Amino acid sequence: MPRPRSVLGVPLTGDQRPTVTMSIIAACVLAYVGQLISPQVTAHFAFTPYLGWSEPWRAMTAAFLHSPSMPLHLVLNMLFLWQIGPALEHTLGRARYLALYLLSAFGGSVAVVLLANAPTRWLRGAADAAAYQSWVQAVVGASGAVFGLFGALLVINRHFGRSSTALYAVLAINLAFGFIYPGISWQGHLGGLVTGIAVAGSVLALRAPARRPHQWVAIATIFVVLLGSSSSNTSPCQRSTADTLSSLKSYPQACPQGGENYTRVTRLALCDSWRASATSTSSSWRTRSRAGRSRR
Repeated sequence: MPRPRSVLGVPLTGDQRPTVTMSIIAACVLAYVGQLISPQVTAHFAFTPYLGWSEPWRAMTAAFLHSPSMPLHLVLNMLFLWQIGPALEHTLGRARYLALYLLSAFGGSVAVVLLANAPTRWLRGAADAAAYQSWVQAVVGASGAVFGLFGALLVINRHFGRSSTALYAVLAINLAFGFIYPGISWQGHLGGLVTGIAVAGSVLALRAPARRPHQWVAIATIFVVLLGSSSSNTSPCQRSTADTLSSLKSYPQACPQGGENYTRVTRLALCDSWRASATSTSSSWRTRSRAGRSRR
């Protein structure tokens, strides 16, 4: 007896519960509780372009964090995820759906890097630091991944001739908010949306039984492309932790703490004067207010 399959030909299991969607929601809620308990969770796992290469896990972990000072950020993202996630999980299958979610989250982080204003020289003073704020600004939120699900659903609906009018309206409103409301990372939204469209398009193009195994090759290729793209916007100000600490120690007026008191967050100092000119100490960055953290 042939196994039941989804409309995309993905074998269905006997358990039709949206296990992956529920697991993602549970992970985001638990991470949020951890953020409320300790600001160190946000400090160690939020994404910022400057730390993209030295601490690459942040590109993924940030998608499970949300603004500690704004519970509505978590609520809205989880609501959208619950509304469209189960249907996509059923259509794509759990493995492909999880790949779509994670790749969309990563694509959002890559877009944040690509569209950030990367310094081309060592900064001097508050004016220079403010001009390159996007290069060190922390970003958190599942919106990039959720926008990827939106993009995938648009592609699938179009392929099967289904209406997406309501989905277009939701997308338009949320994208508009990203441009007009401060503190929202429209870059992450855009990156997740484009990545989701690419993943869903690849799965649909290779949905024939003989070509279905190549879907994973296409998904892996998208990941490689994203990884390569993220390296195209780098700053010559990036250097090793040892070099950065050595440089900072040579400027006692900018870095009054003793050598042993420097932490890895000191790497957020793009240039010798960064800590003195913009959210100066490592502890201030770790506890940055809502104005200094973008949501996505």
